[in-house]
Amino acid sequence: MKKILFVTSEAHPLIKTGGLADVSGSLPKALTDLGQDVRIIMPNYQSIKRTEDIHYRCTLRVNNYDVNILETRLPGTEVIVWLVDYHEFFGLPGNPYHDEYGHAWANSADRFALLCRIAVEVAMNRAYLDWKPDIVHCNDWQSGLVPALLSLEYSRPALVFTIHNMAYQGVFPSTTYKALNLPGQLWNPNGVEYYGSLSFLKAALTYSDRITTVSPTYAKEIQTTEFGCGLEGLLSYRKDFLSGIINGIDMEQWNPETDPNLSQTFNSKTLDNKLANKTALQTRLGLPVEANTPVFGLISRLVEQKGIDLVLDCLPEMLDMPLQFVLLGSGNKSFEQRLYNFVETHPEKISITIGYDESLSHMIEAGSDMFLMPSRFEPCGLNQMYSQRYGTLPIVRKTGGLADTVVDAIPETLGNHTATGIVFNDAHPGTLMEAIKRSLLLYNNKKFWRELQVNGMKKDFSWSNSAKQYMALYNHL
Repeated sequence: MKKILFVTSEAHPLIKTGGLADVSGSLPKALTDLGQDVRIIMPNYQSIKRTEDIHYRCTLRVNNYDVNILETRLPGTEVIVWLVDYHEFFGLPGNPYHDEYGHAWANSADRFALLCRIAVEVAMNRAYLDWKPDIVHCNDWQSGLVPALLSLEYSRPALVFTIHNMAYQGVFPSTTYKALNLPGQLWNPNGVEYYGSLSFLKAALTYSDRITTVSPTYAKEIQTTEFGCGLEGLLSYRKDFLSGIINGIDMEQWNPETDPNLSQTFNSKTLDNKLANKTALQTRLGLPVEANTPVFGLISRLVEQKGIDLVLDCLPEMLDMPLQFVLLGSGNKSFEQRLYNFVETHPEKISITIGYDESLSHMIEAGSDMFLMPSRFEPCGLNQMYSQRYGTLPIVRKTGGLADTVVDAIPETLGNHTATGIVFNDAHPGTLMEAIKRSLLLYNNKKFWRELQVNGMKKDFSWSNSAKQYMALYNHL
């Protein structure tokens, strides 16, 4: 049995702003199911959803701060969570990265440096918790100073660092380094210094024993200038210690056989029942109820990374075709406005819901025939996996986790019964349009279509699969 300290800035269902929280809530649970002793450490934010008992464990004095460690459990599990409790940093309204007005916290470096310092004390068994991990598993830049600080310790645990998105790096002015009172020997170009600034992410990539990211293709992509965000040189240099492990999905929450958000549950043997969900979706969104008209779904942040501009460029041609398009998401205001303009001209073909609605997202996954994910980059992505599980064909760009989880329907894969969706290469409206037309041709061939649906529904995207790969990595260390 391995003792694993999981360091994160967010974990579902305690607090969530994005995919990191899903991983931090699911992977420790899956590792615990494999018989490991996992503890999560994260800040005690004011906005944490508290459902389990919380009790005081100890107080540590670190860098002139008196910090409490509180203990609770990850709701619905046996996983112990240690909350770093320092009111001046974490006790204010807002989320982990922004205050209640949506502005980035001015003291982000102080906040997460404190989390890192406390994690180091716990990792070295200096926190009066009588527990020393074999592995410290850090996630994203917020925990990046942990590997750097642990590199100075004698007989430290092994260090794994997971990149969830290279675009967020935790870069601060050099004056921050001095203000944080960090050890002088780490401040050099082979350490935490990044072109004269302090980079939390670079610190992690330099000092971790193993680096992972959330898909094998993204692990290769981040070694190139297009995706490496300035750190591709360091990642190429460390490529022998870098690997990709696909995120799992919550197979209970996303299960078409038991999903309470569906008007009719179904599985790969009762696929005809999926139609009732299409009818329910069309009805709820005020679209004509047409069983044979293909519905294209999209759930996304409306930003360029997600390729929403490509979809907007395709919509004039799409809306001349016999199809319906439903979208749920929010983001760039000009994208939102352009979408609303299409609704005005084609209300019978397009429905736009700005914002987020968990129940509607399940209805879209179950009621759509195709699901669009034309991302420019996508470290892992989850919706393409949800789609396959719900018998909805994903149309994805060949990048990151999308390339690793969707098998393109080409003659070879249709022949060997492995195809599960449509994959296109270039981030260009013409290429996306071609993929949409290909999906319509397949849709009209009921035999092939049903086979693609069944192939996707049979795939194992569970966390236990991913957890076994992490266990192999830990054992290797």
